[in-house]
Amino acid sequence: MDASAPILLFDSGVGGLSVLGAVREALPDAPIIYTADNGGLPYGPKSEAEVAARVCGLLGRMSERYRPRLICIACNTASTIALAMVRDVLAVPIVGTVPAIKPAAGMTRTGTIGLLGTAATIRQGYVDRLEAEFASDKRLLRFAAPELVGAAEAKLRGQAVDPAIFARAAAGLRDQPGGVEIDTVVLACTHFPLLAAELTEAFGPQVHFVDGAAGIARRIAYLTRGQPFERTAPDFALFTRTDENLELLAPALARYGLSRMELL
Repeated sequence: MDASAPILLFDSGVGGLSVLGAVREALPDAPIIYTADNGGLPYGPKSEAEVAARVCGLLGRMSERYRPRLICIACNTASTIALAMVRDVLAVPIVGTVPAIKPAAGMTRTGTIGLLGTAATIRQGYVDRLEAEFASDKRLLRFAAPELVGAAEAKLRGQAVDPAIFARAAAGLRDQPGGVEIDTVVLACTHFPLLAAELTEAFGPQVHFVDGAAGIARRIAYLTRGQPFERTAPDFALFTRTDENLELLAPALARYGLSRMELL
């Protein structure tokens, strides 16, 4: 194993930075390339076929170019749709991101769990299977909150975000039958943990949030145990489209150890 071989984190946008933060804590010496498919953002409204083809194509190109030791699809939508296909076509370990329904089922005291995600994620059969396996004795209420994706992107660019966006997300769960009993909310999009403070204000302190970042980091650490790490060049962020707003992300990226930006 080449000690400088990177871990490649992939998301539709900057949401995967929430996963990168956890990976940094677990593996501080690991060289990392973070990829944001801003050219395809958002994934939520796209068809399953569109997402699968795009994710497989991009990861194939990046695997050939950068020779990563491991790829993490740090995106719930891409993982629930394309994870199996990517594993079939790439000869590199692949770690996906799935809604944290199992830990949420262990946390809830009322037995009612909320799930916030993109439209594509909340309708996936994968989520149905997770619910059946880990929360069959709970009530799981789902709500598509695509506005939160744009809110997280704007927040990292240092732009103001309308608080009504978070109020609508809370109401989308609370206004469903039984929604007032929600005490645990699964953040089933990696963008959403970047809005933890705003969501806490909207839902109230009695609601706890859970996401999969820590579990993903543990899985990556397990799969790379015993491997040498050497950072021979600064870590960087890779984007799939030029954008006049990209430079606004530079301070946020730097906070996550990504010192420069490149285009794929």
